[in-house]
Amino acid sequence: MRYKLICCDVFCREMYEALLKSRNNVFVVFTMKMSHEYPNYLRELIQKEIDNTDPDIFSHILLGYGLCGNAVVGLKTGTIPVVIPRAHDCCTIFLGSKQSYIRHFGHRPSCRWTSGGYMQDGDNYMRNSETHHFLGINMSFQELADKYGEENARYIIETLAPKDDSDKQVVYIETPPYEKFDLKKQIENEAMKEGRKFESIKGNTRLIEMLVNGRWNEDEFLVVPPYHTIEGVYDNELIMKAVPVSSRTGN
Repeated sequence: MRYKLICCDVFCREMYEALLKSRNNVFVVFTMKMSHEYPNYLRELIQKEIDNTDPDIFSHILLGYGLCGNAVVGLKTGTIPVVIPRAHDCCTIFLGSKQSYIRHFGHRPSCRWTSGGYMQDGDNYMRNSETHHFLGINMSFQELADKYGEENARYIIETLAPKDDSDKQVVYIETPPYEKFDLKKQIENEAMKEGRKFESIKGNTRLIEMLVNGRWNEDEFLVVPPYHTIEGVYDNELIMKAVPVSSRTGN
């Protein structure tokens, strides 16, 4: 199969390793990870790449992103289906599954974390999971109710709001391409200087490998049909859904 992959360069080493083992022919376009700071701009970049993809050459467009600050919300497909992992942000993708994310971060969604991809190029070593921003954990109950409804607002506050000192921790997610660089010790030293607890977790590249190998089960990937747009669901299961463009615009 011939795919076009549009992907954040925070995954570049993991993606290259997966592509070396894949039987599929994948053309890659990377966007710079700093683009995440400007979701509207990132959305424009991705949409432009989607629109400029030749349907006579590629059967599917693969997206190496999660919701990423709502950067993928509003993306529209043309004649080519788009495939994207069901993930709030890259943390889930680095861990390899939604279940792994919930196991490690479900009780501390505001915990800071990092990975080798964020350490390269001398970047700041810590990230915040974006899940709590998407769900509005810092909002009041009324603000949440206005946005999601009272039942969902109650669930967010009771289940997802941080109840510990997770903001005083930092977690390093170590994926195979970075094991030889011994970044773990460097990050641990930085955390100690700031008085933070340090924890290391083994990452898993299975979602990345499944994406490029065309193994898109419905539970872990959203396949967006032609002439649909991506909408956020903002839960821990679906996370996002595909809606016909005419339905979203009301035409």
